[in-house]
Amino acid sequence: MAVFAVGDIQGCCDELKSLLDAVHFNIHEDQLWFVGDLVNRGPQSLETLRFIKSLGSAAICVLGNHDLHLLALAYDSDAPVADADLHTVLHATDRDELIAWLIHQPLAHYDEQLDTLLVHAGVANEWTVADVLKRASEVETTLRSGHAGDFLTAMYGNQPARWADTLEGMDRLRFITNCLTRIRYCMPDGELNFAAKLAPGTQPKHLLPWFELPTRATQNSRVVFGHWSTLGLMQRPGLLALDTGCVWGGALTAVRLDADEPPVQIPSRQPKLFEA
Repeated sequence: MAVFAVGDIQGCCDELKSLLDAVHFNIHEDQLWFVGDLVNRGPQSLETLRFIKSLGSAAICVLGNHDLHLLALAYDSDAPVADADLHTVLHATDRDELIAWLIHQPLAHYDEQLDTLLVHAGVANEWTVADVLKRASEVETTLRSGHAGDFLTAMYGNQPARWADTLEGMDRLRFITNCLTRIRYCMPDGELNFAAKLAPGTQPKHLLPWFELPTRATQNSRVVFGHWSTLGLMQRPGLLALDTGCVWGGALTAVRLDADEPPVQIPSRQPKLFEA
């Protein structure tokens, strides 16, 4: 069995299928780990959801910020849908099945044998792997409860910016969500900062990428993530970043997690753009 991690798809289903052909993916034997952001901005969000759902247990997906945005739109019929590609999902004949499937995807996944943690964006500096899974479970439980709509409406915002075990209610859930699905840079003390988005080296000097904080509690396990297209493919001991900007005209990337093999990339079929 081969285990592949795949970067942000964002509605680029044709590229995903080409990538799976390139790695000789076998649905009966192999496993795919998706870093989230399956939808939005690309032209095939509906096709992407249908295809990954059809993979069944061969696919492990964590939710990204764009996936959560789709869920928020699905729960609020009055919310504006700026992206026409999400409009196709929300008006699909199988919309309810797709939304139900998406809302049951986790925000974090850990494989003990591979000692590998999968998240969309990053983790709080203080959290161990066990903490990440517990915090993710808090949000997952809320999403699958009768309070999903309330949470999805109130999840937007940048505060609180620091973790505390005493955080409660929506402040607690919003911080967890922001860490797992939106984080890029932090202050040296771990305070979240969302103003800087571009590649390391362009940020103000007082900010650090979340994964470079020297006291990060997950640094002894491998963390696989996406979300950061201007960071691109990054392979370091204990770190694997996979968002290579397919939707911006870059590439879609897969890396095998259970063997030392070169990354496999499929060039994007989308117009060459830059992240805003």
